[in-house]
Amino acid sequence: MAGRRSALLQAALRGAAAGLVGTAAMTVAEHAEQRLTHRPDSHVPGRTLRALVGRPTGNADLYPGWNRVMHWLTGATLGALRGIWSVTGIRGTSATAAHAVVRLAFDQTLENATGAGAAPRLWPVSEKGIDYLHKGVYALVTGLASDAVNAPVLETDAGARSH
Repeated sequence: MAGRRSALLQAALRGAAAGLVGTAAMTVAEHAEQRLTHRPDSHVPGRTLRALVGRPTGNADLYPGWNRVMHWLTGATLGALRGIWSVTGIRGTSATAAHAVVRLAFDQTLENATGAGAAPRLWPVSEKGIDYLHKGVYALVTGLASDAVNAPVLETDAGARSH
């Protein structure tokens, strides 16, 4: 069991690094998109993090560092999850699609639980599309990186049937 725990921890650490690579790719994509669309920066991640640590959330645009910390911390955290998936055999396209949904749900859960953001059903369609695109870039790059550095050594066929 200790060997399995060690493999999971190592996979989580490699996955966190893969999540940082995915975050870098998402950041590049966001900056390119913003140059084309002239969409301003969102301050919701910064407000969310400030709310989570008990800091005032007004005027979050005055605290751009909070946005960056939340952006990269979330990327690394969910990258760790993807690393565990990779090493246990949850890999490839279906894992990437699921990971994109997890990333979107994680962001939305924290943003709405803290009152820092609005529910996606209230967003304009164009903003949803942009957010989905960027989270898809994150999930794709994170998944490729994680699957590359985490062999499925903990994959098992135990329970290969649903009952």
